[in-house]
Amino acid sequence: MKKMRISLQMLLIICLAFGTASAQIETPAASQLAKFSQKVGLTDVSIEYSRPSMNGRKIYGNLVPFGALWRTGANMATKLSFSDDVKIGGKDLKAGTYALFTIPGKDEWTIILSTNINQGGTGSYKEAEDALRVTVKPSTMDVTVETFLISIEDVKMNKALIEIVWENTVVQIPLEVSIDARIEASIQKTLNPSPSANDYYAAAVYYREAGKDLNQALSWINECIKIHEAANRNVFWIYRQKSLIEADMKKYPDAIKTANISLAKAQEAKNDDYIKMNTESIAEWSKK
Repeated sequence: MKKMRISLQMLLIICLAFGTASAQIETPAASQLAKFSQKVGLTDVSIEYSRPSMNGRKIYGNLVPFGALWRTGANMATKLSFSDDVKIGGKDLKAGTYALFTIPGKDEWTIILSTNINQGGTGSYKEAEDALRVTVKPSTMDVTVETFLISIEDVKMNKALIEIVWENTVVQIPLEVSIDARIEASIQKTLNPSPSANDYYAAAVYYREAGKDLNQALSWINECIKIHEAANRNVFWIYRQKSLIEADMKKYPDAIKTANISLAKAQEAKNDDYIKMNTESIAEWSKK
């Protein structure tokens, strides 16, 4: 029994020793990890990077030298992911995940996307692993941004800007995505044989916003309104879209007539936003 007691005591001591050895003190990272995602068109775009701060330092031309390769962030390589093929700075890029490097300059930046995403710093960078290189112009801001930032801004139907912002410098990288073929296929499939009012509406709005066949857009929006009116629904926002289509077609008398219908229905629904939008559009189109 004595031997057994000693063995148990020794086991307890060993467990405590290993437990103490494996314990770690966790403290905040100097450059915190950030993850960001954004839908652009139908494409998922995500960014994963570490964010250093200025901490009283001069950044560009000093901490980040001009003309030298920069990992564009801190710690491990900044990663950009795209769920579909895209265009970066007008150049084609396949769907996938890439490491972002840059070569900053006073008047021009080189943007590099590398296929080797498992690297930190620039020591293992190889130009042969580049998937894409483009050049862009930096611009200065009146404000100072303390902590390094990469974001996706100016998001439109089929494009956006990837922005690198730090100190008082901003670099904008054009991003384009392809949506037309996929949406056209979806429209053709959905509108045959028995589309809903929402299907007609979505197709009409897309055609208007994409600058496509406005006559077709007007036909679809009319079909949408017909279905809703048969159910006696107040669809002031759909009449608003119809008026915008007619205005884009330069059919201003028709647009004003439709906007007045939308205005009356918005007043009935007590929707101040649409009351304001229709009132302003009617005033504008009356001058055409």
